[in-house]
Amino acid sequence: MQVRTPLTVITGSLGSGKTTLLRHILDSIHQKIAILMNEFGEIAIDTKIIQGKNVAMADLGGGCVCCSLLGEFEAAVDEIIETVNPDVIVVETTGVAEPDALVFDIQESLTKVRLDGVVTVVDADAMVRYPSVGHTARMQIEAADTILLNKVDLVTEEQLQAIEAKLHSYNEVAEILHTQRCQVDPDLLFGIARARLQPEPHHVHQPEFDSFSYKTQATLKRECFEEFADELVEKDVYRAKGFIRFPKQIYLFNYVAGRWEIEPFEQDATELVFIGKQVKKYQQEIIDQLKRCEQ
Repeated sequence: MQVRTPLTVITGSLGSGKTTLLRHILDSIHQKIAILMNEFGEIAIDTKIIQGKNVAMADLGGGCVCCSLLGEFEAAVDEIIETVNPDVIVVETTGVAEPDALVFDIQESLTKVRLDGVVTVVDADAMVRYPSVGHTARMQIEAADTILLNKVDLVTEEQLQAIEAKLHSYNEVAEILHTQRCQVDPDLLFGIARARLQPEPHHVHQPEFDSFSYKTQATLKRECFEEFADELVEKDVYRAKGFIRFPKQIYLFNYVAGRWEIEPFEQDATELVFIGKQVKKYQQEIIDQLKRCEQ
């Protein structure tokens, strides 16, 4: 009998830290890993962040893996097993994915893998600033075998206790691990051997967010861009990510709900994705501001 390849699903809201977790996993374990990534937006920013780390990858773009891309997902899993034969497969869903349909599909349709577990990354800071948990976020929490409560350094101990109580109200069985920048022992994420069966879902997935992208070969003035980033919160941007070329170096840019950071990163040019509930009404204004930052 063929041994089924363990598959772990990583899910969580936009900007919670899923790709940061993947980078940490790839730097920490020595098993042969294959990664399937499903991104929201026209440019596969997260895929470019992970590329070059000696890992087999497949990019499921252009839709949501929990519904419209299930056929592509099944084909990608079969191809990875046939060509790479990895020890572990990790699937990172887009932040707007509801994982119940994906979990059901893995259990019912993929005979060459077994679902090892669902890891949900939760942004503690966002839980404080946006306490109303939406339908998609709740589904992600409910599906979890393990919850990584990330960015705990940005909240108080009292706030942390309140967040944990809220998470337990949605999911009584998942283990909650506190992390900063998703630094966690990978042994706590793999080998879960999920035993629960996912009933067939009957939801109709309705994405809450829009997105648009911006590319340029120009160099941007750093001070101008930093002022621009500080003002994104006023333009219904919840999540932004990508690469920015400044005069001396290219940086990876991460923005979530008013907080942003940059870090040096090897890439070719400026590529940015902006995500928000009604962000497209600000699209031209945002692009015009970026063009004013070009040298």
